[in-house]
Amino acid sequence: MKPLCVVSCPIDTFSGYGHRSRDFVKALINIKDNEWDIKIIPQVWGNTPWGALEEDDPIKSRFVAQLEKQPDVWIQITVPNEFQKIGKYNIGVTAGIESTAPPPDFINGCNNMDLTFISSKFSKDVFTQIAFDEKDKQGNIVKQIKLNKPIEVLLEGLNNDVYFKNPKKSGLLDNIEESFCFLFTGHWLPGNFGEDRKDVANLIKTFLETFKNKPQKPALLLKINKVDYSLLDKEIILKDIRRVKDKVKGNLPNIYLLHGEFTNEELNLINNDPKVKSFVSFTKGEGFGRPLLEQAITGKPVIVSNWSGHTDFIKPEYNVLIGGQLKNIHESAANNFLIKEAQWFNIDKEVASKAMKDVYKKYKKYLEQSRKQTKYLKENFSLKNMEEVLKTYVDQINISVNVPIQLPKIKKEETPKTPKLKLPKLKPIK
Repeated sequence: MKPLCVVSCPIDTFSGYGHRSRDFVKALINIKDNEWDIKIIPQVWGNTPWGALEEDDPIKSRFVAQLEKQPDVWIQITVPNEFQKIGKYNIGVTAGIESTAPPPDFINGCNNMDLTFISSKFSKDVFTQIAFDEKDKQGNIVKQIKLNKPIEVLLEGLNNDVYFKNPKKSGLLDNIEESFCFLFTGHWLPGNFGEDRKDVANLIKTFLETFKNKPQKPALLLKINKVDYSLLDKEIILKDIRRVKDKVKGNLPNIYLLHGEFTNEELNLINNDPKVKSFVSFTKGEGFGRPLLEQAITGKPVIVSNWSGHTDFIKPEYNVLIGGQLKNIHESAANNFLIKEAQWFNIDKEVASKAMKDVYKKYKKYLEQSRKQTKYLKENFSLKNMEEVLKTYVDQINISVNVPIQLPKIKKEETPKTPKLKLPKLKPIK
């Protein structure tokens, strides 16, 4: 009998953690399927929709609704405060954190596991360097909370059969009149103006102010959503974009919204489309920053904040990394994971504006240096690279088969799939 390995993860969801789960599980199957009996407990991920796996995906044959015996290896792909010690050997997989300090229960969660995989050097440094004093009611320090279990970087590898440099025209952007577009991809997350984690509002405002009243203007293409791909979500985003536009007076450049469910192949075509010349993000912090990796593989220049997880692979010699300063997380964006006592990055908007203007005016110069990153990323940040790192660790796990025990049933979440959306004709947002 093979040792039982159970992976609890949001594998069927349209989310960053869902994408990470699918890559991780496929790699684990490639490495250990002949030695381990690998099962999966699919989980929800917030309000993100389900249906990321095709109906006939063989991974679904591994789904289980309950545990009939204690797993020999228990793996959870989630935020660390949810890590539980259930198996004989326990592994946590997380993107980590987007700020200078995780909440204390993230550290406690990692200490529940025998090993934690984290996505970037940035996140690992935050977890290994932080310490919290736990005090009693009188204010006396009773103990210190700090990481005391192993934590290792497991990069989020790119599938080079799906995301690659592709000169083929997508056809999806034919209705855009501009031949030069900056593209941002990501969630428009909670927070007051300029306080959301991706800093989408400031990105829009800075773009408008940079190119207003110019005789020749580029466009800004936003592939964003807030919660899901519903019409309500789209209308809320359009309303928010118009609020930002109202703050800037003059003859403004066009902004286009891409909203809905796209396949990975479609996203790669959009990233490679000749009208998309550069990628831009004012992000305040990333545990890894997968969309930036998917975009940078095209060899086009990336303009982005010079801080947090994406600096593992967005190199300054190929791209434009913008400075700024660390500031406390605003209470409007703070939550149980992003504590207001922590800090994250605020990009220097004036420098970012100059960078966008310079990339637009001297594009050939920036493209010449950025195109070199395609080879670098293929050789260092592929799924193969990730699988090789994973193999070095899981091959060291040596456990014996254990006897069945009675465990509580774990309910399998059933969520309706979100229907695939067709991209309507793109028009500038008025």
